[in-house]
Amino acid sequence: MDMKKRIHLELRNRTPSDVKELVLDNCRSNEGKIEGLTDEFEELEFLSTINVGLTSVANLPKLNKLKKLELSDNRISGGLEVLAEKCPNLTHLNLSGNKIKDLSTIEPLKKLESLKSLDLFNCEVTNLNDYRENVFKLLPQLTYLDGYDKEDKEAPDSDAEAYVEGLDDDEDDDDEVEEEEYDEDAAPGDEDEEEGEDDDEEEGEEEEEDDVSGEEEEEEDLNDGEVDDEEDYEEERGQKRKRELDEEGEEDDD
Repeated sequence: MDMKKRIHLELRNRTPSDVKELVLDNCRSNEGKIEGLTDEFEELEFLSTINVGLTSVANLPKLNKLKKLELSDNRISGGLEVLAEKCPNLTHLNLSGNKIKDLSTIEPLKKLESLKSLDLFNCEVTNLNDYRENVFKLLPQLTYLDGYDKEDKEAPDSDAEAYVEGLDDDEDDDDEVEEEEYDEDAAPGDEDEEEGEDDDEEEGEEEEEDDVSGEEEEEEDLNDGEVDDEEDYEEERGQKRKRELDEEGEEDDD
């Protein structure tokens, strides 16, 4: 896929001015030059053109807000003075795997006053004697060269990670806000469910009370029945005793 078509696909119905991050890795450049990228991408902060066959950055448009530029695994051998003119606020530059052979090729980067990190892995220039020491002297604004500072302390984040993670954090924050809003909308429904559960519990308690009272009434009825039986029994005994006494009285009279 050529670079123009890739840019069109990456836009995804957005306007160039809406794009902050643009990844064009592994597409095909036209005669080793950048194409399809214009100064309409005025908000662009991150641009990646890894392994696209670039031999020159001459066609790079004016990108004042660009912070991070990935140019690794291309065939660039010079012409880096364009970067200071077109991307004056660049902080991270990756030129690993290009055709850079000597320090004079990177000397124009002195004009990039905000440049903090430079990567030249797998470039012939890294084979020079005192390479690291000389690059730090040539570019005093640098903090990290090939991922390490002057004291050989590793950078806290590799080149693009810090910037990309920042973008991801922003997206995560947006997602969290949406989730909170969703929870607030769902709250009334939750309250209704809780009220429903409370009503069910109250109904259950009332049914239990009814059951208990029913049992008590049954017991009272049984007790009343037993009392009535006892009274009837006593009454029968009394009548029988009376009859016996009457019979004895009649015998005495005889």
